[in-house]
Amino acid sequence: MPAPTPTPEQLEIINNRARSVGEMFFDRVAKSGSGEAFRYPDAQENWQSITWSEAGEHVSKLAAGLISLGIEREQRVAIAAGTRYEWILADLAINSAGAATTTVYPTSVADDVAYILADSDSRVVFAEDDEQLAKLREKRSELPSVEKVVLFDGEGDGDWVITFAELEELGQSYLQDHPEAVRERVAATEPDDLATLIYTSGTTGRPKGVRLSHDGWTYEGAAVAAGGFLTVDDLEFRWLPMAHSFGKVLLTTQLQVGFPAAIDGRVPKIVDNLAIVKPTFMGAAPRIFEKAYGRIVGMMEEEGGAKLKIFRWAEKVGLEHSRLERAGKSIPTGLKIKYGIADKLVFTKIRDRFGGRVRFFISGAAALSSDIAEWFHAAGVLILEGYGLTETSAGSFVNHPDDFKIGSVGLPMPGTEVKIAEDGEVLIKGPGVMRGYHNLEAESASSLTDDGWLATGDIGELDADGFLRITDRKKDLFKTSGGKYVAPSHIEGAFKAVCPLASQMVVHGNQRNFCSALITLDPDAVEAWAQQHGMAGKPYSEVVSSDAMQREMEGYIKELNSKLNQWETIKKWAILDHDLSIESGEITPSLKVKRRVVEDNYQDILNGFYA
Repeated sequence: MPAPTPTPEQLEIINNRARSVGEMFFDRVAKSGSGEAFRYPDAQENWQSITWSEAGEHVSKLAAGLISLGIEREQRVAIAAGTRYEWILADLAINSAGAATTTVYPTSVADDVAYILADSDSRVVFAEDDEQLAKLREKRSELPSVEKVVLFDGEGDGDWVITFAELEELGQSYLQDHPEAVRERVAATEPDDLATLIYTSGTTGRPKGVRLSHDGWTYEGAAVAAGGFLTVDDLEFRWLPMAHSFGKVLLTTQLQVGFPAAIDGRVPKIVDNLAIVKPTFMGAAPRIFEKAYGRIVGMMEEEGGAKLKIFRWAEKVGLEHSRLERAGKSIPTGLKIKYGIADKLVFTKIRDRFGGRVRFFISGAAALSSDIAEWFHAAGVLILEGYGLTETSAGSFVNHPDDFKIGSVGLPMPGTEVKIAEDGEVLIKGPGVMRGYHNLEAESASSLTDDGWLATGDIGELDADGFLRITDRKKDLFKTSGGKYVAPSHIEGAFKAVCPLASQMVVHGNQRNFCSALITLDPDAVEAWAQQHGMAGKPYSEVVSSDAMQREMEGYIKELNSKLNQWETIKKWAILDHDLSIESGEITPSLKVKRRVVEDNYQDILNGFYA
């Protein structure tokens, strides 16, 4: 099906986009100089604010500093750090120097860091702190190309390691003798030049470096802006990993539109920060919404009594109101009155948890349960699901605040084409599509057709209005021994919607005679549950293996199974004695489960289900 035709106004924004990320940034500095660009917490947890002009000065000095170190066009400069204000300045400086950013998650182990830096041939590394520096020192003999390390936090050594401030000083000195150096680099950067190398966290083998161009990023920012649902008056809270492509899309959208962004990547601080920042929108992975849903529902269930009855009544009223509203049907006066009461008693408190000003959230990086999205919409919290891959510079589809369908990932972004292959695989073509995998010509050729179509690896379908629904990863679909196909992510999403204690579920059953599941529970939710069930202070492993928790989970599995086809139902299951974590290698930094790793790690348990 052809993509919806962009309007003339949308085409004008997209066709007149900047040639490079550096040009995009300095265009914004020129337009919005005295306007607020970024907020960030200082060492004393006080929020600081800087203008576009101030950001421009920092970026110019940092870019000049990189040039003074000998960095040339398209050479790679890595960033090994969590999301923070300095990450963004470093990234903008790298692109403004005509170079390309290699992203490294701070959770990556030393071996993976060394592989990424060596494979990318990175010349300089921005490292967050001594923890990241220790990995580089450990592997220095394997990194002959790394000529300099720049520390965000910590002291330099007068040789291989310099500080962020020292790089700025180098740049300031260089600009005194070469005042046009940065402007010349920005002007010389071509749209097809390499801007970013993002190494995908594969489930097996070494990660692959995805080559993303300046043109892809400026297209992403322009295409989101062309949607018209963000303005300079918005305020974003950005915590997502900037090492992930979703984070970079949010940055280029900010450059295109001009709204300020508050930056703090510390996940435990999200709730506190939302109350302080009071943003109008935020991008997030589904796990954040799952945790919020589980926390809210769990708290009300533990309260019990009249509060729980009011909460359940409000849920029912909200869902009825939401479904009529989304269907475009008139809402009866009686229901309007009930909804007003439910909103005052329950839903306003839910929205206040997110700062009270959020117009919408954008969910990406993994599939969001439609039940959870509908529950939030009933409470007046709109979650717009989008879709894309690292290989498409993240954003390819997104729902619009005025045109959305829960359960879908929306319409194609203006300028992006989509078609469904005979086997159901989603194929995408557009300016955001990667230029290939770094140093992997054969894999690039197998993913990209000669005429530019990318095979996404996802199974999906387009409805009559052009909205895309993703069924599952092509490689994750499995067939039972009875010949029935099962989409595990559908079941896993449904479980998270019925079980407020859930963290993860991994459904298993390929060539088996029934489906089984491994379950992990959210540590915070388990702690609260334990306090209400006479187990306060008990270790996580003891609580989740208790008879009381097993009975609790039996009820949730029964409720889940009532929503599934007979061949999808979970016949046997086990709760693991720990949650999955990035550090264990069982989930990716973008909070997606590494299904094959989990199945391999717990093969004995899974085999025992079928013994």
